[in-house]
Amino acid sequence: MLKRTAQLVIVITACVALRADLQAQTRRRQAPARKPAPKSAGAAKLACGDLLGFQVLLDRQGFSPGQIDGRPGANFSHALAAMQTANKLTATGRPDCDTWKALNADAAEPTVTSYTVTDADVKGPFDKIPRKLADQSKLDALGYQSASEKIAERFHTSPALLAQLNHGVKMIAGKAIKVPGVTPFDPNTRPARDAGAADVTIEVSKAESTLRATRADGTVVFFAPVSSGSTHDPLPPGDWKVTGVGWHPVFHYNPDLFWDAKPKDEKQTLKAGPNNPVGVAWIALNLEHYGMHGTPEPANIGHTESHGCVRLTNWDAARLAALVKPGTAVTFK
Repeated sequence: MLKRTAQLVIVITACVALRADLQAQTRRRQAPARKPAPKSAGAAKLACGDLLGFQVLLDRQGFSPGQIDGRPGANFSHALAAMQTANKLTATGRPDCDTWKALNADAAEPTVTSYTVTDADVKGPFDKIPRKLADQSKLDALGYQSASEKIAERFHTSPALLAQLNHGVKMIAGKAIKVPGVTPFDPNTRPARDAGAADVTIEVSKAESTLRATRADGTVVFFAPVSSGSTHDPLPPGDWKVTGVGWHPVFHYNPDLFWDAKPKDEKQTLKAGPNNPVGVAWIALNLEHYGMHGTPEPANIGHTESHGCVRLTNWDAARLAALVKPGTAVTFK
């Protein structure tokens, strides 16, 4: 047991997001990178349903579109195509009426639901995360920076969309707000092992920036967008195995292991938390310095590169952690 723990600590030193992510977490989800669309989220005219509704329903069925934003994009198209294939529909990656019906839209719970903000949601502490790693290492934890960031991640979305759904509404305890109707994510609760995932194998596609968890009979039980590898740290193709799962890992930054480290950089230890460089979960592999993990930048998943590892949103990393165990087969291609 001690040996496995040591391996988890050592491997986390080498693999994480690009340096820009490490040094700029203060801009994270708290500051929207783009202005909200002029129309309300999910207002795009479709023959059946709306974009926000499609994303919520996909998320519910285990075909994650990543961060729910009510917009079209590669992550949404890939999730939709995977769901269409699983349901023996033509895999166009485009929303249509047959797919809307296959998602059980007519009988499903509302895709946007009401949530009452709790005292715990707004209590904090909410600490601004400094840009420099040396300053980040002085924090007791790398937690959320605001109540809106915390609530947004709880419902797999962004502070920008949360504000869009609740225009003019303050995030205070007792206030009822609108949120995507998904299973809430709790970063403080380690996910229980899924007893039905005994024969699951994992496949990560660099070309598609996707991850699939598949049973022996070919059934896809989980699909999600990922960021994986880069020009300097390409994802190594091959067959690997999970060696352990760490929850709320500590991150050890070692500049000797980063090609883009600056000469003056020093080793740093960053405390656990959802804004930790590897997020809330670390899934170690029998491949030195490589693993699958969460992220402090969910909006970037599927759109940016990494230092070789496989990054998912924190809520998707938690889902994956519940599906794997030591010995689970993982293929990179």
